[in-house]
Amino acid sequence: MSASADLLKELRIDRKAAPPAPPRRGPWIALGVLAVVALAGAGAWWMLRHKPVDVRTAPVAAIAAGGESASVLDASGYVVARRMATVSAKITGKVREVFIEEGMRVEQGQVMATLDPVDADAQRALSAAQLEQSRTQVANIQAQLKQAEADARRLHTLVGQQLVSRSQYDQAVAARDALRAQLQAAQRGVGVAGRSLTIADNGVDNTIVRAPFAGVVTAKAAQPGEIVSPLATGGFTRTGIGTIVDMDSLEVEVDVGEAYIGRVQAKMPAEVVLNAYPDWRIPAEVIAIIPAADRGKATVKVRVAMKVKDARIVPDMGVRVSFLEKPREAKDDKPQGVRVPAAALAQRDGKTVAFTVGEDGKVAMHAVSTGIDMGKDKQVLSGLAAGQSVVLDPPASLKDGDAVVETGDEATP
Repeated sequence: MSASADLLKELRIDRKAAPPAPPRRGPWIALGVLAVVALAGAGAWWMLRHKPVDVRTAPVAAIAAGGESASVLDASGYVVARRMATVSAKITGKVREVFIEEGMRVEQGQVMATLDPVDADAQRALSAAQLEQSRTQVANIQAQLKQAEADARRLHTLVGQQLVSRSQYDQAVAARDALRAQLQAAQRGVGVAGRSLTIADNGVDNTIVRAPFAGVVTAKAAQPGEIVSPLATGGFTRTGIGTIVDMDSLEVEVDVGEAYIGRVQAKMPAEVVLNAYPDWRIPAEVIAIIPAADRGKATVKVRVAMKVKDARIVPDMGVRVSFLEKPREAKDDKPQGVRVPAAALAQRDGKTVAFTVGEDGKVAMHAVSTGIDMGKDKQVLSGLAAGQSVVLDPPASLKDGDAVVETGDEATP
């Protein structure tokens, strides 16, 4: 029993004894909060460190063969035609046939269209009939005059023999002279009728519209059945058949600011680059500086002649003209280096560098060697290759290997 009693005493709860102390968790919680804050800061730093930078880019262009010459001024303009005409008929009439289409080449004198010739043919027929009538009248008077001259000669003989009176002879001479005057008038009438027929022939010819010079049709303005007139009468009346342009007369017109016009001289070498073909450089020369300024734009117009004729050059194309110090010299060797916008070059640790964008969206820094100025561009002799994409106005914080995002606002050097 004592053993059982001892076991029961061990199971009895001693309510006077102090309760056991709880575990201490405060330091561990503080350490956990500090760890979370540290991880969040590291994550934010990592995200900011690797956030792509928005940049503008431009392609690296190869330098065209033929050497380089410094550009003293760059200007924008358009291709214009010095010889262009909207061809119309000389008379008002209804179009019968049109033989031209846009893009078609025509030669000088080629028929472009015909008008309805009914009225012109009727007028010509009337003039021809009047001419025949005048000629018949001349023949009739000539026959009468021949008889009158014979009578006058016979009476002259008879008067000498005193077989007829002098008055009869005088009447015969008067009749002969009257017929001679009538003959002269009738002959003048034949001339007038002939000129009238010539005018009628011109009227018939005016129903045929011909090309005034060789060129290319750029617009077709009339269709068969429409009324055309050389005068702008309004309504549904057309004023022209079509427009032709002499492609051999194409040149460039540019507006140069008044502050820079002193840099341009007549016969000055230039270079034309079409906006549609940025890699094609066309040698050119200044034709003339128009002696008049535009008050509104503060510019002076300059005419530039292109030394190359090509079917790709069409009127109203936008161009960029570089006025050169001297003509580019032809070279047989390969041109050195490439050209990039001057804004793509930066200084890092005393060196000239450029940043290219790779396919992975990261930039690579290249040390470059530069050459001459080329307007807004710069010649790069080494460090870059044609076809690469360079960053424009690289930020000072941009480093090799940084991720970038192209904004799409590309510039063409």
